[in-house]
Amino acid sequence: MPLWQQAGIAAGVLLALALVVRVAARLSEPRASEPRASEPRASGGGASGVGRRRVRRVLGFVGAASQEAGTILGLFTLWQIARILGVTRVGGAMERADWIWRTERMLRLPSELAMERFMLHHESWLRAANVFYSWVHFPAMNVFLVWLFLRHRRAYPSVRTTIVLFTGSSLLFHMFLPTAPPRMLTSVGFVDEAVALGQSVYGEFGAGVAAQLSALPSVHVGWACLIAYEVIRISPSRWRWLILAHPIVTSLVVVVTANHWWADGILAGALLALAIVVGRALSALRRRLLARSPWGRVARPGSVVAGSAARRPVTPRSDTGAASAWSGDPAVPAGIGVGLGGASPVRDGHQDQDSRQDHAGQ
Repeated sequence: MPLWQQAGIAAGVLLALALVVRVAARLSEPRASEPRASEPRASGGGASGVGRRRVRRVLGFVGAASQEAGTILGLFTLWQIARILGVTRVGGAMERADWIWRTERMLRLPSELAMERFMLHHESWLRAANVFYSWVHFPAMNVFLVWLFLRHRRAYPSVRTTIVLFTGSSLLFHMFLPTAPPRMLTSVGFVDEAVALGQSVYGEFGAGVAAQLSALPSVHVGWACLIAYEVIRISPSRWRWLILAHPIVTSLVVVVTANHWWADGILAGALLALAIVVGRALSALRRRLLARSPWGRVARPGSVVAGSAARRPVTPRSDTGAASAWSGDPAVPAGIGVGLGGASPVRDGHQDQDSRQDHAGQ
C-alpha cells in the first residue's frame, strides 16, 4: 500500500494528466465547418473522420480514468493525513475498549478472546488470516472500482459517493472517538499475535500504515459489505452472490486476529446503510438540479441546445463511444456525469442493464 506522500504525488500527476488529456480532446474536436458524425461525408474523408472520433474516445477515456484515479488517491491521502493527526487524541481509547468488551459480554456476543485463543493453536490458519487482513483490504477495493468503471460506468458516480460518505464518517469516529483494538487489551488476556508472528503491519504505536486507535468502526468490514452490496445490486451475473463470502471472511478475520471488536463491524454496517441512503438522496437532488440547468438539456441526445432552436442529431447505436461524456464528444460539456454523486449519461453496452439494476436497487 502506498504511503500518503506517494499517494499524494500520484494523485497530483494523475489529475494533471487528466487536465492535459481533456485539453487535447478539446483541441481535436471538429470545427463548425467539418461534418458531424451523423452527417453524410465524402468517401475520401470518411476514414479520417472515423480516426478522429476514435482518438477523441481514447483521449476521453484516458482523461476520465486519470481523473477518477487521481480523485481516489487524493481522498486516500487526506484520509491518511487526518488519521495520523488524529493519533494524538488517545485519551479514553483503552477505557472505551474495556467498555465494549464488558458490554459485549453482557449481550452474550461470541467472545473475541476465545476465538483468538483457538487460532493461537493453529498457527498456519492464523498466519493466513494476518496475510488476508494486511493484503486484501485495499486491493479488493481497487479491483472493485476498476471493474465498476470499465463495466458499469453509469453506476460509478453513485458508488463513489457512498464510499466517500462511509469512509468520511468513519474517519470522524477515528479522530474524535479513538478506540483501542482487542489486541491492546492485554488486561483480559488478549495478545498481539501479529507482532509475535512477525506479521504486524502497524509497527510501533503511531507509526506504520495506519493509526492503531481506529478500531471503531471497522473500515475493513464496511468496505467489504459495500463491495458485496454493490456487486449484487449492479452485476447481472448469476455468480454475483458468491461475493457474499468477502464480507463474511473479512468479519471473521478482523476478529480472530484481535484487530476489531464485533461492535466495530456492527457500527460499520449501520454507517454504510446511512451512507447509501444519504448518497441516493444527494444523487436524486443533483439529477433534479442538472435537469433544470442548460447543461442538463445539452447532455441528452436530441435535446434543444441552450440558447438555440437547433437540435442535436441522435447518435447511431453503432457509434457507442460518441455519445458519452468521457469520450470527448464536443456536444457534451466535460464533467457532466462525472461529478460527485451524479448519474453519468454514458451509453454503452451495459447501460440498459445498469438502469434496470439501479431502479431495482432503489
